[in-house]
Amino acid sequence: MSAPTRLRAQPAVRSMQAIGTTATVVVDDAAAADEALGLLADDLRALDEACSRFRPDSELRRVAGRCGRPTRVSPLLFDALETACSVAAATAGIVDPTIGSALVDLGYDRDFAGLADRVDPDGAGLPAPRPAPGWWRIGLDRAERTVSVPDGVHVDLGSTGKAFGADRSAGRIAQTLGCGVLVNLGGDVAVAGPAPAGGWGVGIAARCTAAPADADEVVALWSGGLATSGTTARTWSRGGRTLHHIVDPWTGEVAPATWALVSVAAATCVEANGWTTASVVWGEDAPGNLAGHGVAARLVRPDGRILLVGDWPGVAPGVAGTTGTEAA
Repeated sequence: MSAPTRLRAQPAVRSMQAIGTTATVVVDDAAAADEALGLLADDLRALDEACSRFRPDSELRRVAGRCGRPTRVSPLLFDALETACSVAAATAGIVDPTIGSALVDLGYDRDFAGLADRVDPDGAGLPAPRPAPGWWRIGLDRAERTVSVPDGVHVDLGSTGKAFGADRSAGRIAQTLGCGVLVNLGGDVAVAGPAPAGGWGVGIAARCTAAPADADEVVALWSGGLATSGTTARTWSRGGRTLHHIVDPWTGEVAPATWALVSVAAATCVEANGWTTASVVWGEDAPGNLAGHGVAARLVRPDGRILLVGDWPGVAPGVAGTTGTEAA
């Protein structure tokens, strides 16, 4: 992944809390940093209003309440749903947006920050796991821009939504402000516009709040996106078990903890995120499946052993603009 670069000043970084995670924007023009953060805030507010499964007033929830009747939706929600279904098709259903019911059964029924406040009855167990109904049951009509979601099918855009938002915001900010941009939404990283000399430095760590010096590895990114998924950062307890947020749609159970972290670099953040999520579900089959698709990846086992697949980006210590990813 390479593109023309130019010498620029030290990039400027701005961060905020949004959509249940840390959102960061980095620009190569310090004078544009505050405006870039404002544009990102506007984008994430719109994304939350359209796509959240936790907000009763979200557009997604209103569509679900119409029990399968085609409903005209905003371009933002339609694009987000179409993107999620495209990722599901590309991964043969391993990354499926109809896992909402399975996540609720596992206790993930509110914004992640609120899971710490959950109080389950003593001795309460988990219900029997429910496989995802299947992404193909979401009806999309691009000509009419309508969506239909059958009764009983609960859509969750958590897997692709942040990556979709990162790609969308990075492109819009770069076009609006005419500068190089990196957007990091809790481990889903997208870059747009001119890259700094040497590329954008992206630190890989278990949490996006890690300081650049504490990153496990820093790689150089000139274009496209990089995502990290894992089984250790976003966890909660229910039914006497420690659970994480990545579900095998074929079983409705949490995916095996074969990999603590999986990072992928790709042409877009959405593509990278699709492969990282699929890798966690694939478990031991992930390296072979990734290689078969020509995907560059870094996989870390729980004991810290690292396996690289394909043309993984070069290590770039000290590159300007370093920002961390987390197990999204």
